[in-house]
Amino acid sequence: MAAANKTVPTAADVDAYVAAQPEARAADCRTLIALMQRASGEPPVMWGRMVGFGRRHYVYDSGREGDIFRIGFASGAGGKGDISLYLDLGCLPAGREALLAGLGRYREGKGCLYVKRLADVDLGALGRLCEAALREAGA
Repeated sequence: MAAANKTVPTAADVDAYVAAQPEARAADCRTLIALMQRASGEPPVMWGRMVGFGRRHYVYDSGREGDIFRIGFASGAGGKGDISLYLDLGCLPAGREALLAGLGRYREGKGCLYVKRLADVDLGALGRLCEAALREAGA
């Protein structure tokens, strides 16, 4: 039997999640919420320990399927780790590298980007990345 998806929307309070962060990280979270809400047209929802916007259904080749937010982020534990940006960059076309080139300082992981703080990235470029990811994923 397949394991249940643990990343599901909850009724947890997004504002409480932000308020639990150190002030500098809370400010970054508020900025990300505004940016991602503007890009997606969707309100922020807690998905476990992640803040997500919108919802999409996925089906893997293996047959496993589920629902996940369309874009989102998570703050590192206690505001000390990196901010994880979930943008499904695998769906971006050839222009992906040009979009990333203007972003600033980040690390790329499997399925996400990591930034230390928003001051390290160009918010305009991040907004364009969010919009491109949403558009390419069938927004």
